[in-house]
Amino acid sequence: MDIPFVVRRLEAGDIEPMLEICRGNELFYRYHPPLATRENLLQDLTALPPGRSMRDKFFVGFFDGDALIAMMDWVLGYPKADTVWIGFFMMHPAHQGRGTGSEIVQSACREWAAQGFESVQLAIDQGNPQSAAFWAKNGFSKTGKVADFSAYEFMARVL
Repeated sequence: MDIPFVVRRLEAGDIEPMLEICRGNELFYRYHPPLATRENLLQDLTALPPGRSMRDKFFVGFFDGDALIAMMDWVLGYPKADTVWIGFFMMHPAHQGRGTGSEIVQSACREWAAQGFESVQLAIDQGNPQSAAFWAKNGFSKTGKVADFSAYEFMARVL
């Protein structure tokens, strides 16, 4: 990725700074309860959709020096071989509103396109204005599909 941050996979030792980011994003958790815990973040580090392996999953942190400023979870080749699924993206509140999150997303999309992927998909919580505005600003459009099992609606971007 062509961003001025250190990017590396997150692991169990990163849970405290991950929790700090989650705790600072109250609006997200108003629409997406429950609040993050050590246990569910540890599970998220290895959670996979059907048919995918840890080879396909990347839960990474973006670091400014030693400080974790953002985290993103994505799975390559899901739900189709030419698609990347973003399962989670969150910025530290102190770094929001500066264009940093958009810079990260745009860089990731350029990298995935260079790898031959054709689209990126994700789900947002219905009614969350912050999520909808952020992803729309970054070229994602609502697909019109809503998850059967929850209050998620899907968004996608062609690369």
